[in-house]
Amino acid sequence: MANNQSVRRHLDAFTRGQIIGKLEEGRSVTSVAAEFGIAHSIVSRLWRQFQTTGTAIRGFSSGHPRGTTPADDWYTLSYRPEETGGRQREKSFDTQYRRRSLWCREHRNWRDNEWGRVLFTDESRFSLSSDSHRILIWRERGSRNHPSNIIERDRYGGHGVLVWRGIMFGSRTDLHIFDAGSVNGTRYCNEILPYVRLFRGAMGLQFLFMDDNAPCHRTVAADQLLESEDIERMDWPARSPDLNPIEHVWDFLGRRLAARSLPPVTIRELRLALQDEWAAMPQQLIDTLILSMGRRCETCQAVRGDHIPY
Repeated sequence: MANNQSVRRHLDAFTRGQIIGKLEEGRSVTSVAAEFGIAHSIVSRLWRQFQTTGTAIRGFSSGHPRGTTPADDWYTLSYRPEETGGRQREKSFDTQYRRRSLWCREHRNWRDNEWGRVLFTDESRFSLSSDSHRILIWRERGSRNHPSNIIERDRYGGHGVLVWRGIMFGSRTDLHIFDAGSVNGTRYCNEILPYVRLFRGAMGLQFLFMDDNAPCHRTVAADQLLESEDIERMDWPARSPDLNPIEHVWDFLGRRLAARSLPPVTIRELRLALQDEWAAMPQQLIDTLILSMGRRCETCQAVRGDHIPY
């Protein structure tokens, strides 16, 4: 164990980048660990760190930790064994696991053309400060993805821009960058749902709309607008960003911004850079992510609804 920790501490940024790159190509953790001559557990932890925080390689971060509020907002991880009410929370987590497992069981056998009719959507904040969302935490070994380690994260804090987008097999929405101010139900209806309406009009009744359970998504006005447009909303399990393929899109954009020879230093530059990188993103990458949904469901069900390292 001591040797593994020593190796992990001395993995430089270049080596970490090589490891992440090979894993993103679809290589298994076992094969990558063997190639670099390091323990499987080290590569696995590095991959989970990257999937959760986007910071396995230090650099420009999207500021979008994988997580949620109680209504599927963002979360970050923290272990607090001294908190009271642990038994009640464990019951709540068991319920959450069961719902996730049931959802995955219902969808794991979906064919590619069924996933292809879903518009996956999400919001994310991109900050000019790469470390604006990093914190140091303590927790028990092996407890990273335990729901007791999930706390709320402010979706709209920090100096940057909040963006929304949707992805679908063979297509995508424009990248919508919100002007200053918080996003409430009214802004969601006025600024975001028109994009959804366009896709519904193009696809017809087979269209399926996925958004998470954030409060601004679940207002009476939003529900009524979707119903009036005959837009079917996909049932989505709470606190399940690991099941949403769009999470990888946020990571991709963050890395592309970091790789620029002149990273953005003003809000205007950040907005322009995001639009450029979004337009340049290969559709094949998006399609591959959407077609991973079956594997995500199988993996999640295999761990009985627990969170998965996607």
